[in-house]
Amino acid sequence: MSIEIHDVMVSNVITIKKQTTIEKAVKLMNKHEIGCLVVEEEGKPVGIITERDLLKRVLAKSKETRKMKVEHIMTNGLISVSPKIEVEEAARLMCQKKIKKLPVVENGKLLGLVTLTDILRMQPQLISMYKIFSSGLAPRRMKKVFDYYLLLQTESKSPEATCSTVCEPSALRKMR
Repeated sequence: MSIEIHDVMVSNVITIKKQTTIEKAVKLMNKHEIGCLVVEEEGKPVGIITERDLLKRVLAKSKETRKMKVEHIMTNGLISVSPKIEVEEAARLMCQKKIKKLPVVENGKLLGLVTLTDILRMQPQLISMYKIFSSGLAPRRMKKVFDYYLLLQTESKSPEATCSTVCEPSALRKMR
């Protein structure tokens, strides 16, 4: 059984415009308790601003956020997928591009957003996902999210579990 992205994506995506100030973007992310905002212009997704963008391009450089515009720090060249793409293929793309958030777009219209966390919550696909995240393609911070969710679920069964034991295929089968 294959699962398509539209089955796991979030469809109520919070968006902003390029001219929005960083201060307003941060307030919006905090209000909705989310880690990214998709940037739209004329109803089409054109970029994304993530927590990492804020950390690397604003806070690390101690820039004034009250007047700074989103367009100055957003990630350009938005990578997005169709709602019909299979989850495994989306996970592979996320690893290859080293991204954790993937807008779902059809005919230039934003339909939703799928995150690494959304994908990892899918129990039936865990073994396939484990192969992708353990292949060495995924950056350490992405594998860390994967390992965290495995540990979180396994620790409720066995407090002595470690990452090396949890991430073995036999441990994954026990979790299903």
